[in-house]
Amino acid sequence: MTDHVAAPPVIRSGGDIAPRPRRLKEHSILPGFGLSLGITLVYLALIVILPLAALALRPWEIGLDGVWRTLTDERVAAALKISFGLSLLAALTNAPLGLLIAWTLTRYEFPGRRIMDALVDLPFALPTAVAGIALTALYAPNGPLGAMAAKIGLKTAYSPLGIFIALVFIGLPFVVRSIQPVLEDLDRGVEEAAQTLGATDLQRIAYVVIPALGPAILSGVSLAFARAVGEYGSVIFIAGNMPLKTEIAPLLIVIKLEQYDYAGAAAIGLAMLAISFGALVVMNVLQIALARRGRA
Repeated sequence: MTDHVAAPPVIRSGGDIAPRPRRLKEHSILPGFGLSLGITLVYLALIVILPLAALALRPWEIGLDGVWRTLTDERVAAALKISFGLSLLAALTNAPLGLLIAWTLTRYEFPGRRIMDALVDLPFALPTAVAGIALTALYAPNGPLGAMAAKIGLKTAYSPLGIFIALVFIGLPFVVRSIQPVLEDLDRGVEEAAQTLGATDLQRIAYVVIPALGPAILSGVSLAFARAVGEYGSVIFIAGNMPLKTEIAPLLIVIKLEQYDYAGAAAIGLAMLAISFGALVVMNVLQIALARRGRA
């Protein structure tokens, strides 16, 4: 919003001087910037910055040596490795699965498509504890899927494989919903042009579709990874929670809180925050690079 000074006067014939009409102030098409910015800053301060600041300050009550001992403890290191390793593996597994499901729901018409589309969102609405109980009932040694896996020598529940299954289950909708709208808006004329130039179906997907969907795929993987790292309810039932084997970092934080070791719990939380932030920064940089490459 800018103020304009008065224009120079107009000299009429005969020497009379008439002032020019003063121009009115120009108002922004979107008013209320100051109020909107204020509300945004207050929200970020109260909901995001202050809790993170408290998390960053609390571990140092036990000193640098105490924080180091907590994070280098064998049990803590194993829990962090399980949480981040399996979360990344599950998110990467959801990339091709989510692309396939989004492609099927977008490009094909078949009976029950709307029902299948609605089922994709089920992990969003399902309470995590309910999801954990359901997965455990299915993949336990006496469950229908767990018994079938046991026949070929696979232990699903109460193993890292069970954690992986739970993380794939809760992360899949993020990938599908990130890819689906981009795929719907994708110009099929480009695919048809590639086909007329002699490209096979595989070449069209590899050189036309995938590059256009690259940022959306990476965005979905980032969201699935972030959700999986902090997942608790759907994992603790199927994990078995054996220290050094199937114990996840969020559960270890809860255990330390129950032992009134608040600084130790905060130290683990701070480590998870730092690793998650670094991973998301790398993914965002890759996403920006893919978007620029797609526009080039």
